[in-house]
Amino acid sequence: MRALRFERFGGPEVLSVTEVVDPVAGDGLAVVAVRAGSVNASDVKNIAGAMEGTVLPRVPGRDFAGVVLEGPGEWLGAEVWGTGGDLGFTLDGSHAERLALPVSALARKPETLDFAEAATVGVNFVVGWLGAIEAAALTAGETVAVFGVSGGVGTAVAQIARAVGAHRVLGVDRHAPADSTSAAEIIDEFVPFDADTDVAAEIRRITGGRGADVVYDAVGGVTTSSAVASLAHRGRLVVISAVGTSTVEIDLTDFYHREARMLGVDSRKLDVTASAERLKRISPLFERGEFTPLPIARTFDLGHGPDAYDAVAQRKVRGRVVIQP
Repeated sequence: MRALRFERFGGPEVLSVTEVVDPVAGDGLAVVAVRAGSVNASDVKNIAGAMEGTVLPRVPGRDFAGVVLEGPGEWLGAEVWGTGGDLGFTLDGSHAERLALPVSALARKPETLDFAEAATVGVNFVVGWLGAIEAAALTAGETVAVFGVSGGVGTAVAQIARAVGAHRVLGVDRHAPADSTSAAEIIDEFVPFDADTDVAAEIRRITGGRGADVVYDAVGGVTTSSAVASLAHRGRLVVISAVGTSTVEIDLTDFYHREARMLGVDSRKLDVTASAERLKRISPLFERGEFTPLPIARTFDLGHGPDAYDAVAQRKVRGRVVIQP
């Protein structure tokens, strides 16, 4: 089969389209014919050597949607989707014509999504759910501020917050979500993250001085100080990344007086089986139309896979980039 592969770390130029041995089912494995796989920022970081635990040589790609070719009879021909913190790192990933997975990692794709749409969901919605629901325990009636709301994770978190009945969803980013996106339709207020705006003061103003019950910081680093200052009493801050800097200063006296909590969340800790369990939970929300897939900016065939990585690395497009074998 054809696959994208890298044998050393670097930019998109380290990727090559090559012929590799077809994966086979057996020992609890199934084989999926990949119909689409999106390119995440973490995929680009992976080939650059900026992620931990990658074993070379490797086929990258965390998110996928496809059809089961080999495996248990009840799964043959099933349309599935998935993601995993091991795919593309210690297991060959989705940017290939075929993918081998544990049978326990198979999850049926929502019928309301086509393959390309389903391939945009994995990382963004799984880490969004992991942080907002499992870590921060966001509940109905609470106010959430989403830093990085215009990005993939931020858009997913906005949808999750609305689905659980958040009282108010506030969006923070350098640029407001595009009018056609679900994030733009969901957020109640947008706060620009720029040199002219005191983000925390603006969030307190909007909330009558209280602050946000949950702050989901999908950026981190350059935004952390503002995110902490935006918390309400006993507010919960979710941190999933660090952009620009990995060290920040926090006023600890203010932090403990507000009884605030900071929660680190890492979707890499969820393997493809654990991720499938989360996708099964959110699948009905896609079926009912409460969740919508992320907008696809551009699609590449596998032969132009390095170009897809370059588009993400250079931020040439706004929206999801998908590779279709």
